[in-house]
Amino acid sequence: MFTIEHEFDATVITLVDDGQAPLQEDVVINSFAECVTVEQYDPRTDAVVRITLSPEQQRDLAAALDLPEGAYQLRKD
Repeated sequence: MFTIEHEFDATVITLVDDGQAPLQEDVVINSFAECVTVEQYDPRTDAVVRITLSPEQQRDLAAALDLPEGAYQLRKD
């Protein structure tokens, strides 16, 4: 499952692990004009881990960024 929200300066995509236990923490993707950050809480270190993607890497997120605002769940065929 994932959600898409359009904020003033970014598009925020949250990926929720709805698989089988044990579940992973949510992944939050913030898309800005100049970069994309991907964040996930790490309970082992009690800190949020963040990576930054270039505009070229951002293209790989195009499928999610082109969808309208809302909550989605992909169906398994």
